[in-house]
Amino acid sequence: MYLAIDIGGTKLAAGVVSDDGKVIVRDRVATPQRDVWVALERLVKRVMAAAPVPLSAVGAGCGGPMDPGAGTVSPLHIPSLANFQLQAALAETTGLATFVDNDAKALTLGEAWCGAGRGEMNMVGVVVGTGVGGGILSNGRLLGGRLGNAGHIGHMVVEPGGRPCACGGVGCLEAYACGPAIEAETGRPPQRAPQAIIERTGLLVGRALASLAAVVDFNVAVIGGSVALGFGEPFFAAAQHEISVRAKLSFTEGLEVRRAALGELAPLVGAAALARRGLLGLG
Repeated sequence: MYLAIDIGGTKLAAGVVSDDGKVIVRDRVATPQRDVWVALERLVKRVMAAAPVPLSAVGAGCGGPMDPGAGTVSPLHIPSLANFQLQAALAETTGLATFVDNDAKALTLGEAWCGAGRGEMNMVGVVVGTGVGGGILSNGRLLGGRLGNAGHIGHMVVEPGGRPCACGGVGCLEAYACGPAIEAETGRPPQRAPQAIIERTGLLVGRALASLAAVVDFNVAVIGGSVALGFGEPFFAAAQHEISVRAKLSFTEGLEVRRAALGELAPLVGAAALARRGLLGLG
């Protein structure tokens, strides 16, 4: 069994996940403005105490950017964790082998392991929530990139000359599609967004995926995250339609958008998939 941890801009979650991807124990707390590690360490210890059997490893998914090799994270939506040595801190607290990576890459692994991407060798996983992130599975291998940050679909430019983004760029997908951006624009939380915003968000995600498919060559995109799943069918239909309009190369036609099958459990199953992958020596 694995200790699975998800570090998000609005919540911290931890759980115990079995070798076949079942969540046995889980707990969560709101992400505090300060002292995030203190809250996370308390949560981790509570979940470990509830584990029914000894745990084999820790997997932690966190927003980026990050340096998985160095074990540091700098999530844009949690400024107090900038350059935080997450891997070392978790290893010291748990005494277990610890594997840290981007939360969207974790979701991708989890959905490929036992979710909507099961059996797929070439797919992209996307998280649309507090931020917008992605993971790329190519010929069954998760792409890491030079510093381990491959897959940041949220920082593809979808509106040239558009809004400033938290990353410092302009016109990024995340500047339009993430929860805080939608709330800033509409004055209401994403779950109360008007239909036009829901459909535009799907369109922009589809636009980014169509461009990415031409570069990476994949046939399935699995999308999760609180905003995407909360928006539901209108979001997914808009994304699929935009892909059909823009993805016209022979190898991009037929790109399919799927709703993440693991639902609210996806972050924890994905984090466990990181640990599983690490123990198997796959990176």
